[in-house]
Amino acid sequence: MKLRYRGIEYDYNPPAVAVSEGEVAGKYRGLDWRFHNLEKPPTLQPRLNLTYRGVKYSNQPVSAPTPKPETTSVAERARWLAINQEKAARNRQASMLHRSSEEIGLA
Repeated sequence: MKLRYRGIEYDYNPPAVAVSEGEVAGKYRGLDWRFHNLEKPPTLQPRLNLTYRGVKYSNQPVSAPTPKPETTSVAERARWLAINQEKAARNRQASMLHRSSEEIGLA
């Protein structure tokens, strides 16, 4: 396949992937579809430790460690729930008071 990028032409030959027709098939919006299964699983690139201008990096980045879930007691959760409900009630009351004062013309 002949492609062009910024005035430079080059040939692109996409890699051929061997697939087999799957058993599951159907129609979606009037078009036939079918799952395809890979004949050979893809090979993963080997992990490389590289250096660029003195900085070491890897071609397979390490995922961030998952934080441990904090264990809180039921009493602490209940306390926070009550505090949040009280804050929400106060915010509603302040909003209603502000709205009513604007309707009357005090604000």
